[in-house]
Amino acid sequence: MRVIAGTCRGKKLAAPPGVVTRPTSDRVKESLFSILTSRIDFCGIRVLDICAGTGSLGIESISRGAGFCRFIECSRSVLPILDRNLAATGCKDRSEVLNMDAVSALRRSAGRNANFDLVFFDPPYSSDLYQTVPVALESAADLLAPAAIVVIECSVRHQLPQSYGVLKCFDRREYGETAIALFIAEEA
Repeated sequence: MRVIAGTCRGKKLAAPPGVVTRPTSDRVKESLFSILTSRIDFCGIRVLDICAGTGSLGIESISRGAGFCRFIECSRSVLPILDRNLAATGCKDRSEVLNMDAVSALRRSAGRNANFDLVFFDPPYSSDLYQTVPVALESAADLLAPAAIVVIECSVRHQLPQSYGVLKCFDRREYGETAIALFIAEEA
């Protein structure tokens, strides 16, 4: 696993042994960022990486010019790896790590004018978070910037709804066992 483009291009990222996390493959990440780059300018954007694991997606965003990324990861065993990856890529000064469950972290962030432009959500495929996190995201005050993009990674067998309130799905791609659904925050 490596950073694909930007200031950290080619840097290898550490991953925990075993199945504690399921990092997004380089192939999927490359395709995803190709789609995103055609829609948004990464320069100075604010990114939220939920169920961050190794931090691969948020770090890739910072490498491409994002001004800030908040990483949410509940697993204490993964935090040292996330911290090591942030240090190895020089991304610590543009990031914040919250070690708590995703819904609690979103509630804590709500109403604080977070205005995230890009959100990555990549929970364990068997997680019940697919129901609670998108709803918490779209209903929290000031959490999403106008026209924010929310990327949800899931199993190809998992069919996500076409919308979660103001979040509307505009694209879905499949790569082997992995599916990527892209949502945009539309005005209510």
